[in-house]
Amino acid sequence: MKKLFICLFFILLFQNPVFAIKIGIQTGIVSTKVGSSVEASIIDVNNNKLLYTLDGMQNYEFKAYKNLIALKYKNDYYNLKTNQIAIIPNSATGFVRAKNRWYRGELRIININGKLNIINKLNIEDYIRGVVPSEMPSSWEYEALKAQAVAARSYALANIGKRASQGYDLNDTPQDQAYGGASAERIKTNRAVKDTESVVIIYDLKIIPAYYSASAGGQTKNASDVWTRDLPYIKSVPSFDDNVKKNGHGIGMSQHGANNLAKQGYSYPSILRHFYKNIQFARIKPDYYK
Repeated sequence: MKKLFICLFFILLFQNPVFAIKIGIQTGIVSTKVGSSVEASIIDVNNNKLLYTLDGMQNYEFKAYKNLIALKYKNDYYNLKTNQIAIIPNSATGFVRAKNRWYRGELRIININGKLNIINKLNIEDYIRGVVPSEMPSSWEYEALKAQAVAARSYALANIGKRASQGYDLNDTPQDQAYGGASAERIKTNRAVKDTESVVIIYDLKIIPAYYSASAGGQTKNASDVWTRDLPYIKSVPSFDDNVKKNGHGIGMSQHGANNLAKQGYSYPSILRHFYKNIQFARIKPDYYK
């Protein structure tokens, strides 16, 4: 029998709002080719000065030059005389391109110790659009996709600044969360993100890093079974994924288990309450991530 309950949502207030998230998509490289779907501006992040305007649908090569950044144009390199630039589409409907993928938001290129880090800075909700289909097949049950959206949003916001020494918050691999940018988006997963917009998981009035893995082999683990400390919202529970081989650390939500529970008719709050204990749900303020 399905468990029914009322899920209470409330507004969280933050003294230090985070306006965007920065995702590392290339790290420690000598050069890169990037572009934009529309005309875009190159801005010196250090002084907000316009340096150049790039044409749409063209590739431009940027290269580390000592501790600065150089732009290649017609076979010649031009020193931009800065260590950090932003490439911003001049239209709200524009996309930026790197690593043969399209991304929402803007690109930032930072020279750190003579190597370039390529970063996608964007709105939290736009980021989650690129995470959900990268972490979970878009063909899976809709309530499972919504559970994934909430878990991913919570994990991201709880880890803002995790990799600040590299100039970004999270990377785009499963080491943090798989993220494929706008190129990975699907209609169904975008709808799941929209239908859970701004919803996060909290414990003791703080957003939790909602850990998850592909499958736990029948039973999830306590946090202390894998790491050195216990977490009050992570307890060992049946993972409902006995039909698949264990894959991942087994802490928190089993993605296969979430899909199996959704097949049985469970809603995304029920799924999340099964895998994370002593939690509540909240909606972050709209200006938290603008």
